[in-house]
Amino acid sequence: MSMQRTIILLLTLISCAVLWSNTPEDTIKVYSIPEIEVSSIYKNQEVRSVSFTQQFNKEELKKLNVLQVSDALKYFSGVTVKDYGGIGGLKTVSLRSLGAEHTALSYDGIAWNDFQTGQIDLGKISLENIDKLSLSIGQGDQIFQPARLFASAGLINIQTLQPSFKSNKNHNLSLTIKSGSWGFLNPSFIYQQKLSDKWASVVDLSGLISDGKYPYKLYYGSQNDSVSSEKRKNTDVNQIKAEVSFYGHPTSTEQWRIKSYYYQSSRGLPGATTLYYDYSSQHLWDKNFFTQAHYKNTLSDLWTVQTLAKWNWSYQRYLDPDYKGILGKREDKYYQTEYYVSTSALYRAFKRLSFSMAIDGNINTLHSSAKNQTSPTRYTLMPVLASKFISEHITASASLLGTFTKDKASSESKLFKHHRLNPQFNVSWMPFKNEEFRVRLFYKDIFRLPSFNDLYYGQIGNRDLKPEKNKQWNLGITYGKSLHNLISNITFSADAYYNRVTDKIIAIPTKNLFVWSIVNLGKVDIKGVDLSATLATQTYQSFGLHLTGKYTYQRSLDITNKENKTYKHQIAYTPRTSGSGQATLTSPWINITYSLLYSGKRYSLRQNLTKNKLTAYREHNITLYKDFNISAMEFLAKVEVMNLANENYEVIKNFPMPGRSFRVTLKVTY
Repeated sequence: MSMQRTIILLLTLISCAVLWSNTPEDTIKVYSIPEIEVSSIYKNQEVRSVSFTQQFNKEELKKLNVLQVSDALKYFSGVTVKDYGGIGGLKTVSLRSLGAEHTALSYDGIAWNDFQTGQIDLGKISLENIDKLSLSIGQGDQIFQPARLFASAGLINIQTLQPSFKSNKNHNLSLTIKSGSWGFLNPSFIYQQKLSDKWASVVDLSGLISDGKYPYKLYYGSQNDSVSSEKRKNTDVNQIKAEVSFYGHPTSTEQWRIKSYYYQSSRGLPGATTLYYDYSSQHLWDKNFFTQAHYKNTLSDLWTVQTLAKWNWSYQRYLDPDYKGILGKREDKYYQTEYYVSTSALYRAFKRLSFSMAIDGNINTLHSSAKNQTSPTRYTLMPVLASKFISEHITASASLLGTFTKDKASSESKLFKHHRLNPQFNVSWMPFKNEEFRVRLFYKDIFRLPSFNDLYYGQIGNRDLKPEKNKQWNLGITYGKSLHNLISNITFSADAYYNRVTDKIIAIPTKNLFVWSIVNLGKVDIKGVDLSATLATQTYQSFGLHLTGKYTYQRSLDITNKENKTYKHQIAYTPRTSGSGQATLTSPWINITYSLLYSGKRYSLRQNLTKNKLTAYREHNITLYKDFNISAMEFLAKVEVMNLANENYEVIKNFPMPGRSFRVTLKVTY
């Protein structure tokens, strides 16, 4: 048994023992009297946003079939999640066809980056300790934030749960155990401790193990007329996560948030199921540690200041024991470090007008064990000026971001340098008084820097690359209203958008398929529409209904060169149509959620040929859950059925997704 598997099982046993020891003796029988409860089960904040923003809170996440952040993002419109299958498979997010590198991730207000690839694997972030998950495309409503959070086409914002205590308690304990198909086990343990009237701490521990050997159908033959039933190979995953946080209010105007995070995983990398062959022996080990601190002080009614700092270290080891090179197996190790500081100030000039200024600095390094691999260091300085105006009918914000960067690389005479100013503007207008009907518009000019791999990887890195530039336009309407006593809340939003990407960084083959070149050749023209609607009824004696539907149409065309065979073809892995829907029925006995994920046809390569086409798919999911109390303990029991119809489909060509699976959750809070 591996060390990680042993630790995960011990974590489960110890957590159960701690929870059992804290169970009070029930000596008084309590009889509860039924009461009538009338309330709205959902409040949608999207209608007030000046940009295209979607969010889930912890209660909404509880109702969905989601395990990781990447699972939840699939239910947002305008999002394409690349999923290589299984729990341990790589998962990245592209917003409105812009690519995963244009998507930033904020974890408790501080950016989480990977400068080696430019992509964050969202599969490593669980949802158990998350209070709110939001997604903003363009620029969100918040202007008082680090400069780095202005520097992307879209932002995934994750806020973890902050400790709160009842008047007679100074600690909270939560144990969650999830188990399911294919050897899946996921225990998590969260302990909140009140240290004093001004300080509290949180310890969050979790582990995950799964063999991942799910069945799938393999189609082969010239017309895919033959089929065999197979099981996915080399899909085992073992991971451990530990997080310790401190929250403080030393004075009435000061706030502290200090967090340390450690993640470790070992996982097999399943191969593509092509040419009657699905064997794979590649393996990947990841380690990641960071510590970050956030200090905020409201100096007066006019001024608020904040300072952030972060140190991040990550390690990745890749092993291919079957590599047929001169030295036999291939083994690469990569080490990344980051030093990051940010300071910002908010000035409320008038009742309706405020200004902010922030300046960020960071140093990023990459070292590799591979021979002849360059070890780069990147120095980046980002200042930003922003303003926001709020009145009864109009909300508007604008910002100007500066980016100044320089790379220093070992054994390199030519350095990568770049400096650029990027403007952004948002406005939301409510034309009718006392009506939640709004028109919103935003424009953003932004770019993404080439990653370390783009510039320096082996023989294919290109030191002459330019940043990939992107201009975004969005025009939308939102509406929200409480109609009458039965329907407590109805919302609707429609957004039309246009993105133009230039100097797109792409890889093209050279002399043979084993040697590629990274160049600025691409231009992409993106037009689309995002629609969203919700309807919630009042809950009466725990009965209620909530409906949500989202739809996306996007036409993302390669317009690089009229002479190319790919001219005006849909870019790879981008469906023209996609959508999701959820229906939640609450009752005194059990709550039921049905959810649907839909993706239209896509193409796996730049040419839209029949042989490159991936068919449309639909994934149906069912969740049954119930909250109840026993003495001083709160329970959540949940049963989930994923891919109810057992549909055999692929998100990435030749990487089959799991069929029907089951998951059971028991959560106890004391």
